This record gives sequence, C-alpha cells and structure tokens, in this order.
Amino acid sequence: MAKIYQSSCSLNCWDNCGFEVTVEDGKVTKVDGAADHPITKGKICGRGRMLETRTNSTQRLVYPLKKVDGEFTQISWEQALDEIAAKMQDYKDTFSSTSILHSHDYANGGLLKNIDRRFFNCFGGVTELIGSLCWGSGIEAQKWDFGDSYGHEPDDVFNSKNIIIWGRNVARTNMHFYQKLQQAKKAGATIIVIDPMFNATAKIANQYISIKPGMDGFLAAGIMKEILRLQGEDREFIDNHSVGFNDLEELLQSISMEEIIEKAEVSRENIELLAKVYCDKPTSTYLGLGMQRYENGGNTIRLIDALVAISGNVGVAGGGASYGNLQVGQKFQSPAFTLEHRAKQSRQFTMMKQAEGILTAKDPEIKMVIVTCGNPLTQVPDTSLVKRAFESVDTLVVMEQFMTDTAKLADYILPVTTVFEEEDVYYSSMYHHYVNYGPKLVEAPGEAKSDLWIWTELAKRLGFGSDFDFTTEQWLELGLAPLKDHGITLEKLRNENFAELPVHKIPWENHEYKTPSGKYEFTSQTAEMKGFDGKIQLSLPSESKWTNRELAEKYPYSLLTIHPLRSNHSQHYHLFDPAPRLKVEISQDIAVGKDIGDGDTVKVWNDRGSIEGYVQILKQAHPQTINIDEGIWSQFGGSVNLLTSNRESDNGLGSTLYDCLVNIDKVN
Repeated sequence: MAKIYQSSCSLNCWDNCGFEVTVEDGKVTKVDGAADHPITKGKICGRGRMLETRTNSTQRLVYPLKKVDGEFTQISWEQALDEIAAKMQDYKDTFSSTSILHSHDYANGGLLKNIDRRFFNCFGGVTELIGSLCWGSGIEAQKWDFGDSYGHEPDDVFNSKNIIIWGRNVARTNMHFYQKLQQAKKAGATIIVIDPMFNATAKIANQYISIKPGMDGFLAAGIMKEILRLQGEDREFIDNHSVGFNDLEELLQSISMEEIIEKAEVSRENIELLAKVYCDKPTSTYLGLGMQRYENGGNTIRLIDALVAISGNVGVAGGGASYGNLQVGQKFQSPAFTLEHRAKQSRQFTMMKQAEGILTAKDPEIKMVIVTCGNPLTQVPDTSLVKRAFESVDTLVVMEQFMTDTAKLADYILPVTTVFEEEDVYYSSMYHHYVNYGPKLVEAPGEAKSDLWIWTELAKRLGFGSDFDFTTEQWLELGLAPLKDHGITLEKLRNENFAELPVHKIPWENHEYKTPSGKYEFTSQTAEMKGFDGKIQLSLPSESKWTNRELAEKYPYSLLTIHPLRSNHSQHYHLFDPAPRLKVEISQDIAVGKDIGDGDTVKVWNDRGSIEGYVQILKQAHPQTINIDEGIWSQFGGSVNLLTSNRESDNGLGSTLYDCLVNIDKVN
C-alpha cells in the first residue's frame, strides 16, 4: 500500500524544497512538493523530482569496488575499510597526515554530511580545500564589506519599490523566488534584469539590460558616478555608518564615463536610468554567482555592494545586496560537532588549484586523495590537469552513488546512500531560512552505506572510534544543540517537518556590521589583515581584449558555463532519457559571422582544450557570447572544463570559470 511521507530535497540549491515522497512496497515511487512548506509551497523543480529516478536507478553503485589490474572487482566492506584505514595510517606515520587530501564539494546538503570534518580533525588533520568553485569570490567580498554575507528573507522583496536582478536567472536556479518576483511585479514593483543573456527571468522584467561578460563592476562604477553627479548619495549612511568612502570617490574619479560605457558596453541612457532607480528607494539587488567567476570577481561584487551602500539601500526593508545567506548555516555551528581542536596538522589548497597542489606538493607529497560529495573530474576547472593529478596519486578513494568520471579513476569506490535512505536535516545558506527534516524512508540497495556509517567504521579502525560512538539520533541532537534555546529540536522537526531559524530578516538593520570597524567598509581592514589592498579596484577579467589583446584576437568569444536546467551540476546527466548531447549556445552575431546554423556541429577550443557539440542560436544575447552548460560528463561530450582556467579570483577564494576566451568553427 502506498504511503506519503514528508521529506526534504538534499541538493545544493537555493530553494531547499520541502517534499512529499510516496513509498510503496519499500520503494520510492514519486517525489512531489510539500504543500504546507512556507517557502516552496508544493512546487518543486525537475532536479528534485529526479531524486526518485536517482534512488531507483539500476546504474547505482551498490557494493564496494577495488581496482585490480585496471579493472574493478567487488570486495567486502571489511576488506575495503581495513585496506583504506591501513593505507591512511601508513601515509600518516611515514609522511604526515597532510599527505592525504580530502577533495570535497557540496553536491548534497545535510547536517550529517559535515561529519567528515570531525573525522579528519580526529585523524590529526589533512590537506583540506578552501574557497569555492561556485560562489567563493562573492562570499569573501561581502565579508570584506559587511563582515559577512547575509541575505534578506524571501518576503522582504514585497517591500521593494524596485528590484534589480543582476546576473541571476532565478527562473532556472531559484524558482520560488521567481514566483515572488511575479507577485511583486503584479503589486507594482519595477523589475530590471542585468545579464549577458536574455533569459527566462528577463522575460518577466520591466526592462532587460545587456552587459559585456565580466564588466559588471564597471557598470556599477558608472551608476555610482551618476549618483554622485546627481548628489543622490545617502550622506547620512556614508558619514555615520561607513569608512573609506573617500577612497571610493578617488577610484570613481579615476575613470571617465566614456571608458565605462566602452568597456561595459552599456548605454549612457541605461546607466542614467539605473542611477535614478537606485535613488528611488527602496531598491533591492539580488546578485547571481556567474559575474564573480572572473579574476576580477571579488572587486565586481564589492563595487555592486558599494553601489547599494551609497544609494542608501543597506539595512532597510526592501533593499539590500542579497547574495549568500550564511547566517542560516551558522545557526548549526558547534565546536562539539566538528572538534576542530583535534587537528594537529593542517595544509590548505584552494578548490580551484587542487590539481596543481597535488602535482607540486612537497614535504609531504600528496599520496592519497579521498573524494566526497563531488565529481572533480567534471566540475573542477582545467579538466586535463585534474585528470593528470588524480592519476598521479598512490591511492584514490571515491565515495559515490554512480560511476562518474572521477569514480572511473578510483582505486576504491565506496557506495553511498541517497537522501531517502538516511535520516538527516537540511538547509541552504543561499536563499530562505527554514530547516527541513528528512527521515529515512527506504532501505538502500545492495550494500550501499551512509557517509556517517563509513566515517564511523574508519574511525574504529584508526583508533578514535569513541569519538563516533553515537546513534544517528544523538548526532542530530548534537548538531541541533545551538538551536535548543530557540525551541528547535529533533523532536520538533520530526513532528512538524520544518522550522524557521532565528535570523536577521533584514540584515544590518541596526547598522552593526561584523567588520573590524563595526561599520560598512568601502576600504576593507579585513582585506588588509589578509595581505590584500583593502581599497576597491576597477579591475578587468584576465582574458579580455583589454588585458591580453593577442589572446583575444586568437580567441575572440566569451564563454559562459551556466548551471544546467535539469541536473544539479553533473549529478543527473546519466539519468536523462534520451541521453544528453553537448549543446553550444551562441549569440546571433557569431552565427552570422561564422555561417553557423541551428543544429550544426561545432568545435569550441582554446589553448587548454577543445570540445564538440551542436548549436542553438540564442534569440537575444550580448554580442560575441557563447554558453555551454556546465556539468556534462565526458561520455556525453563534456566536460566544458576542458576549456576553463584554474586561476583564482582576485581575493583568492573563488574560481575564474567564466574568465574564458574561446574560438568556434563549424565541423563539416
């Protein structure tokens, strides 16, 4: 008999939806939206629905595998764990615990997914990854400006007179906010979308403004210049709640409006319009992730933050520079959960440079890599270098559900459970501030085990089993302990399925910032303490005609690699029916100039690599722009990261995935 249970999406996504999951005869048969969830209200996207297919797929990895003479052989859990633990201990004793690299990303959420931090701390500390492929530059930038990255709660958009959606296609990545935008527009708000591509969000906007990829910071500077010319800046905020404004003024005086228009490729009329809109408060700004994936990415976000600040839209209802919402995840942070003090040694590579780190590390060299919650052979930039690095280590362990590009290289594959096969609680630090409960609904196929079980068994073998001697219920209670005083307990979540976390719904409303000065910092003391110039810079992408004319003549087109519609990064491509093909979207001027038509096969290349796919001509996109959705597996024509660079952003903590020039030709 079929029964419906409340659950949660586990995917690393803005919306973190509430689910209704139908189970029949011990099998998940349907995933739908939970109608009573306060944010997602019964509507979910195709990625979430795909979790039923993912859970039931016959392609699942269900037994531990060991590579012997180049072929995978099924082994027992006891053998797999004994051998992996022995290797870990040997590398630690012979070289140092930092000879082991933990390569991770954020493919799945869940409080108990953070147990890996406790494991590696108790082991003594390993080489860990810092920064983010996804949003690292912007998070660091907002920490320099505000002291942290906090977003306005979802319903605050209804307080906005004007709404700027800057580089963020919410129709594809944040569907419940898209619905709120529709409601806000109907209630009288003006929506403006700024983006190199005319997307589904732009279709509902009052105005769409096209911009040259990577030049968003210059547009923000132009708007600020116009605000200052009109004397529309908020002097009360600047004088009483900020520091470093004089440095910003000097920066804006150093560039002419003509140069800004030339570089950003935005008209003076649109700059003047945006200046008036920002002064017509309250105006909210919702920033996307793509525009900070350039070498100038941190400065781009800082310039937009500064625009929001000088126009008086910080700390007010209906305003804000909403990017991340880290206060959500911070509500769960507990030293007792991760035991950070147990790490006696440490070393860090950035997520972007992990391949380079593996290949060049000394004292000690990297001998072992353990991969969790990620598929670096598809997702990490400069795929060829990543492949060479992962092939170079003595031992590669991958915890996975499917035979991904990364898993194929492994020496050991440990099969792990899906969201419906384990109990956990879920939240997102990107959009809304609710936590969802996810019960265990079905048994895992074969011998697939949870990440928690694997870490517990390895801990026993490595001599710190007592640090993992807890039931799942005890782990969850430990993780939720910081919320107990707010009435949020495991029992409450089990009974009510979700809970509202205690957050600042309008960040910085009291103008108390987490910066060293306690004020908004146009010139960042945090940056200076980290060895950077704290002043905002008008910097350029690394790959552009302004910074490398010879490269731009050879590779004249800007490549974007946006998030796919039906897959959360690389997670679902192999489950599509029919199988996916690599699609190359191009602006109309490229199609005309290169005599390329819809459906033609093309080669896209640069000095790092090349890929082939079929063409779809974009109806409206900024000139000389190409997009190839990220995440597609090698067997389907990918990865687009064969073309991207592993350089770091200006603040060191973000990727430069969009800072990429390419050429294109039709393949006969």
